[in-house]
Amino acid sequence: MAQYSSQLDGVFGALADPTRREVVRRLGRGPASVGDLAAGLPLTLPTFMKHVHVLESRGLITTTKSGRVRTCALNRDRLALIDGWLAEQRRLWEERTDRLERFVTGGDHQPREEPR
Repeated sequence: MAQYSSQLDGVFGALADPTRREVVRRLGRGPASVGDLAAGLPLTLPTFMKHVHVLESRGLITTTKSGRVRTCALNRDRLALIDGWLAEQRRLWEERTDRLERFVTGGDHQPREEPR
């Protein structure tokens, strides 16, 4: 469980930055070169590369180099980690709201035994 939590922390930490979220969003359409991903962003290439390295070190993207072109691709399996966590949280909150609804509407009242 600690390793799962650590992995989630790393993924959410990487996605906390708007530039990195934009890279993930763009890569959702398919692989792209670093140059294409950096185009239009108000960052120098070395600064942008730091973002790429964070995403790669957290397992969210993979990069391959062919000649002078570095291509990035989204690691969809890593995003499944987030999806699993969100599904778990959704289930927990739905159960809680269902219990609250039953309580508020009186559907959860069962006679209690009196202590003897």
